[in-house]
Amino acid sequence: MLFDRLAGFVPGPVLRGERVSLRLPLLRDHAAWASLRLQSRGFLERWEPPWPPDALDRASFRRRVRRGQDEARLATAYAFLIFRREDDALLGGIALSDIRRGIAQSGDIGYWTGAPFAAQGYMTDALRTVVDFAFEDLRLNRVAAACLPENAPSRSVLRKAGFREEGVARAYLNINGRFADHVLFGVLAADPRPWRHNGHRPGALVKPGVSIGP
Repeated sequence: MLFDRLAGFVPGPVLRGERVSLRLPLLRDHAAWASLRLQSRGFLERWEPPWPPDALDRASFRRRVRRGQDEARLATAYAFLIFRREDDALLGGIALSDIRRGIAQSGDIGYWTGAPFAAQGYMTDALRTVVDFAFEDLRLNRVAAACLPENAPSRSVLRKAGFREEGVARAYLNINGRFADHVLFGVLAADPRPWRHNGHRPGALVKPGVSIGP
């Protein structure tokens, strides 16, 4: 991918897709993030682990920001927020986590979209952008994902981002208060990525990791 510098201080990589940009969260994102999560709670809860009582608190978000910076600095995970490029509106989040080196060279992807922005193609763009980042910048060999069998929109998005169904894991994750079966997906660095026009997409713009304050 092509690299450049952004004005201002942004910890970790900033990725650009066709319609979205991705970066690590900053403390100043809390109000927009909490508002979108609260607005979308009914839409999201059926697909996510149980929300703790302090899920939307500023202190909890501060811990999330610091953890995200630490993980990115160690290159073990990248928990991005997703923004619409045309107006910088917050759309959701996507994380490349559990990055394993050595003989694995793999990672896992999870994501969420705010209810007002669902089914508009933004998550497909974000997923493709993170897949490119995983294979071209991080040099991973494999990226995995999982979703509930009844989550047809998520299964469709994963297929559009090059993932293939690989099986079902029983009682895989605690979702909305119960351990639920999940459909497993995977994509390999060697798999076709037809969205890459002439072998190129907009690249990651990288800033050095910096502190964003208390």
